[in-house]
Amino acid sequence: MILLLQGFFILNNEARCQSSVWPQVKKEMHPWIRWWWMANAVNENDIATSLNTYNQAGIGGVEIAPIYGVKGYEKHYIPYLSPQWMNMLGYTVKTASGLNMGVDLTNGTGWPFGGPQITPPYAASKLIVQTYQLAKGQALSEKITVKAPNQESATFQFLTAYSDKGEVLQLGDKVSADGTLNWSPKSGTWDLYACFNGKTWQMVKRSSPGGEGYSLNHFSKEALTRYLSRFDQAFSNNPPGVRAFYNDSYEVYGADWSEDFLSLFHDRRGYDLRPFIRELVSKDSSERQARLKSDYRETMSEMLLENFTQPWTAWAHKYKGITRNQAHGSPGNLLDLYAAVDIPECETFGSSYFPIPRLRRDSADIRNVDPDPVMLKFASSAAHVAGHNLASCETFTWLTEHFKTSLSQCKSEVEQVFLSGINHVFFHGTTYTPKDAAWPGWLFYASVDFTPHNSFWNHLPGLTSYITRVQSVLQTGKPDNEILIYWPVYDAWNNPKGMDLPLKVHNIDDWLHPTPFYKNVVQLQRAGYCLDFVSDNLLKNASSADGMVLTSATGAPYKVLVIPKAHIMPVSTLKKVFQLAQDGASVILQGLPSDVPGLGNRDERTAQLKDLLKSLSFSDAGKGVSIQKAGKGRIILSDDVQQALEYAGLHRERLTDEGLGFIRRQDGSDKYYYIVNHTSKTVNGEIPLNVKAGAVLILDPQTGASGAAVFSNKENATNVKVQMQPGEALIIKALPATTGNVKAWQYLNEALNPIEVKGKWDVHFTDGGPSLPAGRKLKQPEAWTSFPDSAAAFFSGRAEYSVTFNMPEVPAASEFILDLGKVYESARIWVNGNDAGILWSIPFRLRIGKYLKPGKNSIKIEVANLMANRIRYLDRKGVEWKKFKDINIVDINYKPLDASNWKVQPSGLEGPVKIIPYNE
Repeated sequence: MILLLQGFFILNNEARCQSSVWPQVKKEMHPWIRWWWMANAVNENDIATSLNTYNQAGIGGVEIAPIYGVKGYEKHYIPYLSPQWMNMLGYTVKTASGLNMGVDLTNGTGWPFGGPQITPPYAASKLIVQTYQLAKGQALSEKITVKAPNQESATFQFLTAYSDKGEVLQLGDKVSADGTLNWSPKSGTWDLYACFNGKTWQMVKRSSPGGEGYSLNHFSKEALTRYLSRFDQAFSNNPPGVRAFYNDSYEVYGADWSEDFLSLFHDRRGYDLRPFIRELVSKDSSERQARLKSDYRETMSEMLLENFTQPWTAWAHKYKGITRNQAHGSPGNLLDLYAAVDIPECETFGSSYFPIPRLRRDSADIRNVDPDPVMLKFASSAAHVAGHNLASCETFTWLTEHFKTSLSQCKSEVEQVFLSGINHVFFHGTTYTPKDAAWPGWLFYASVDFTPHNSFWNHLPGLTSYITRVQSVLQTGKPDNEILIYWPVYDAWNNPKGMDLPLKVHNIDDWLHPTPFYKNVVQLQRAGYCLDFVSDNLLKNASSADGMVLTSATGAPYKVLVIPKAHIMPVSTLKKVFQLAQDGASVILQGLPSDVPGLGNRDERTAQLKDLLKSLSFSDAGKGVSIQKAGKGRIILSDDVQQALEYAGLHRERLTDEGLGFIRRQDGSDKYYYIVNHTSKTVNGEIPLNVKAGAVLILDPQTGASGAAVFSNKENATNVKVQMQPGEALIIKALPATTGNVKAWQYLNEALNPIEVKGKWDVHFTDGGPSLPAGRKLKQPEAWTSFPDSAAAFFSGRAEYSVTFNMPEVPAASEFILDLGKVYESARIWVNGNDAGILWSIPFRLRIGKYLKPGKNSIKIEVANLMANRIRYLDRKGVEWKKFKDINIVDINYKPLDASNWKVQPSGLEGPVKIIPYNE
């Protein structure tokens, strides 16, 4: 059982107080945190103090992210990668290591990659096209040079001429060095398209001092080498001791070209792009344009993978580090880009709706963006398919308005991340703050403020210990997902609109939501199936053995490969699918592809596709399912994928019928189920699991408690008795054989009459500001914002609600539950002087039977509220706390933040506080 020592999850060694029924805890199992260094104005004393504070709160590691500075601290700024900066990095790594914490390093400042070493030849590039028109006998009077402003460094690429009779000529060799065109048409009218490799001139966003400069050309290996050479020099070719180098989401705008794009396009697609430039840049819409742009986008994807992601990862390995990468937003195949790094990372942006009673979600304090779990699964799927154990997530970005996020709101959001296959959470985030900085300290503009200045900081170990317990399970063994589902990226690429196609979190309504792939994923998961995504490239390395699909030497096997409706599919992919079936795999086709991607050698490839499809001969198996045996395996054709799965013998997990979400892990012969109740209803009864167990343990990630569950077997399934309030999670561990001396899980079978905690309540404010309100005596708990004292309305911090009461004897009771009722926003409980734990999330209930006694008892409830009321006070009084450069502090709509007109956030304990006896 995890011990709560004075409410803190103490983190001094790998085991960190976890009992033998839980996996042994490693530092990666704790939540990590993004740590912004504002203008690198750091010093050793405050670094050490910060790391110790984070460590005691349950943080397992930090990711250093240098950004812009703080006004008034300019003399403390340290230039990025300078010898002094490297000393601070070295000190951080050493200090963190002594605390058994890890350190990751953003491989730049702000985002995206770029800086002073990126001179124009290596900067992000874009295609510039200028058109001219000539008639018979005319000479072009103007020179073919770039007209666009600030593009003096643009280099000429080629010149394509189109006649009114359909002729196409390449005239690049007719253009002299000064831009003079030495050619005139002999007949007809000609349109000339001159193409240049220009620059986007995008600068690094939110850069720190010493990191300013142009964004990198991510499609150029030479540009990457140039970029990384600055780190080579700063590191003196010695490993800096960080665990991982990090790359944030791809946000390079308008970068759609590179100097060697033409040659690579010709090599990979098999034809010359130059004659098609008019169609490439045209705003018309045609099938031919869609095919051309598909080839263009595939080439971009390959360049990003081979010229940036793979060599960057190799560079990190040279320094004994690994890579973490956010591929989303890239104009490439996200699965391939994620899989090419050591830790694929997704992100949550905005907040999700959960029908959990009393879970606050004020529409005025949230962005109109819901994180989509399917989007999160691109990162976890790539990790699983490639055999990487960790998949991370930048978590809680813009979860709510500044200073209004509760720990309870964080819980359901991070649980959705876990259910998506993520097992390595990074908080977004905290900002390095020196000890002499006034409250609220230094802050980043788009984060939940996981800062020691936050009112909830002393209760944060409730959240961090919960995450640690969950991640200790989700990092153990291997993922247990039975379905591998193909992502038809060519259907997305085959779009005549635009040029490059960034696959961003913010435009999934365009490229993801309308697709049969997405609809299948959502329906299958709701039905109770576990799955991962696979790309064409990742499928190339797959094999089949013993009827299973294997995607890597270290990855978990899959029972079936599902191909959702895909209009376009490469011949090589279809051949691979058939080969897997021949070798013993079960393959489900929702439909047959009808075409091949792109333009190059299209007729021959189309004929090959048709020949492959003609080789299929299905027989009717009933219920809309057709079957063809293929070697050792089989191909199943059905528009109803779930019906096909049933035919294939895959049974869904029926616990989703209760509205429960789950994810599984396999550890040898043991199987873990992480189960979450995000519904509005209590679940109290048996739930079925698709495993035959000899023993079943219940592990409570909220408290660390564990015990042997009541269960029964039926054929190859197990029914387990569970009790879950809305907002609660459980971990079920199914073992093949009976266990030794494991105590029974204590169920709460029958609630007896509740006992209201009555007495004289004493409220005492202990910590916070702007000033401590006067204490009060109450007949029953009240939110302190209801007090007539104006100081209470502005107060952010902690207050203790204490009461002495008479506890009657309840002979029939085997356990007692403390129910706090309404809490704004978290609480730590002492019963008769015993630390009973932290209540930081809905339903704010806690087992306290072992602490109670008949007769006189005392309860002390320390309540922490949000930072919002104190921020409101500062803005009303005109106190200058927003002193950050660049974007400074903005609200959730990216407008200057002004809290003076905010409503007072309810704060304190409203109750009613009850003790509910239960019998066995």
